[in-house]
Amino acid sequence: MVGKVFGLKDLEQFSSRRSSVYVDPECEKFFELPLFIAASSNDITTKCQCWQLSPGKEPALRSYTEIQQLLQQGKKRDVKNILRENSWPINSPIRAQLWPMLCGQHLTKQQMLDGFYWEMVHQVFGTTELSEKPIMLPAFVDATHCLPYHLTSTGRAVADRIVNVLGYDCPDITYSPVLYPITSILLHFMSEEEAYMCLAGLVGSKEKVFINQTKLQHEVTWKTVMQIAKKHTKSAISYFQRICPGLKLERVFMDWCWWILAGLPFQHLVRIMDCYFHEGIKVLYRVALVVLNLFHKECQSNNEWSPDNIKNDIGNALIKFCKKIPVSPAKLLHAAFSIRGLSTQYISRIFIKTEMLLKSRSVLNSGSKQLIKSRSSDNLPTSQSQVNIQMMSHTLTIREKLHSESCRNLGEKSPGHRAIAMGVYPIHNLKSQVCKNEDLFTLWSWLPVRITMYQPVLLYTTEEHGCSLTTFYVRVEQHEPTLLMIKTCNNEVFGAYCSSRWFERNVKDDKGQRQAYFGTGETFLFSLYPERAKYPWVGIEGDKDLGHSSELFMAADSKMITIGGGEGQAIWMDENIRFGKTDGCKTFNNPPLCPSGDFEIRVLEVYGFVGI
Repeated sequence: MVGKVFGLKDLEQFSSRRSSVYVDPECEKFFELPLFIAASSNDITTKCQCWQLSPGKEPALRSYTEIQQLLQQGKKRDVKNILRENSWPINSPIRAQLWPMLCGQHLTKQQMLDGFYWEMVHQVFGTTELSEKPIMLPAFVDATHCLPYHLTSTGRAVADRIVNVLGYDCPDITYSPVLYPITSILLHFMSEEEAYMCLAGLVGSKEKVFINQTKLQHEVTWKTVMQIAKKHTKSAISYFQRICPGLKLERVFMDWCWWILAGLPFQHLVRIMDCYFHEGIKVLYRVALVVLNLFHKECQSNNEWSPDNIKNDIGNALIKFCKKIPVSPAKLLHAAFSIRGLSTQYISRIFIKTEMLLKSRSVLNSGSKQLIKSRSSDNLPTSQSQVNIQMMSHTLTIREKLHSESCRNLGEKSPGHRAIAMGVYPIHNLKSQVCKNEDLFTLWSWLPVRITMYQPVLLYTTEEHGCSLTTFYVRVEQHEPTLLMIKTCNNEVFGAYCSSRWFERNVKDDKGQRQAYFGTGETFLFSLYPERAKYPWVGIEGDKDLGHSSELFMAADSKMITIGGGEGQAIWMDENIRFGKTDGCKTFNNPPLCPSGDFEIRVLEVYGFVGI
């Protein structure tokens, strides 16, 4: 069975229900017709193929109220499944409520007051009246991809105004080519103010990525898609490289998002957006992989996509193919969500690895030629020199502790800087929200010497990645060593150098039990404000008979993180990375790192080191 059979009059009424005043009415039937297939060449009536139904069943589409209740109950997984499975018609009025609700759940700012958007419009343009003159677009917009999706001239002017206000409200956005097309799509189903609120939620999301906002993020994203494709679409990649021996895959994948946004028919795009507004950019990753596989399949069976026709410009051929994609929106999404082994954690690991690589190259390229040469991979220490450096590092750390004790006896707060023969340059470009440059130099002088040779990279910060222990583990757990820096709401600054991977929390002993504590004696604590001091492991001088409590370096599970133990925990943080406590402990023989003992976290930053 299929859906209701429509005559031409019904089709006109069906199309006219879209509420947006920004859409060109002449294009309404254009959007609907792909969903209808003539019953025969002589029959002008059409059948709706929006749903793939079992015989004798009506489409059981869920309502906005049902989805709203699930979202309010925190049942996000149920909402995800509903959005994937429910093929609402392209002009269904549900999206006028559904999309604002889905985007609104990602808002991190305090609830915006009524009229906030129009106040911003007035600040930017001096009036809330829509100007008849063209509006200059912000620099972060890609002028070659301002896709209007058949908006009227008024609709396009409204889209221009929205992205301008968003750029004014979010000055950190420096490059975001997909922002304008998404704005245009939103305006098909809602008002100008609602569209802005949706974008504010997507741009401000801390838990999930929706819209890239810098050139670095943009580049990391397409390179991540390329790496994933090499694993999940091996046949397609091999085929492209075989027919184009000199092909650089980078040229193909740089435009991956335009396969979807500029290529796919609008009815496909709308269904993708249903899921994207809830799940994030990973939906687009999955769709891109399906596009590659479908294109490869068509290349082998359809002369239109023969090697001779596509080898000169595979990227452009992919976009043309998407315009004629041979599957329905439902089948496209079903294939996308059927891809196995494409978890959020897997994508995040590839993204972070790519991001670190690009950041390290950026730092190298920004320095002098002499600096680039001295820090190139060819000049990293050999295995023997690393042993020598480790020995020197160990000796220096012991000396620092002795000097620290002598300083305390003299009433000084911390040891002086180690003679900096190397290792200063890598932190010149760090912009920490936790401590100042002078504190970074002090902290750098406390690190093991061999570590100061490597470029630090920000892996996780609550300012950008949200306050979630799960996100912390995804971004940090595979890196060794890591540097944790905490700034409290009372402006105290302290942290720890953690010598082992946080992933070791999952390692089991011979009896199959997870080990409670892990780490090595290279781990140390530090305080930068109000006290400035380093607290190394108590066993660093080689004392024996210190007991088990002196080796409680690091511990973690799904509910907390702990550093240091024995009659107290030096640093403890909760699963929301919001509250913590600090005590003296036997492992580091430290006092509480902040006077009150309990603290609320303002910013947490975690750094890794490239090339280790």
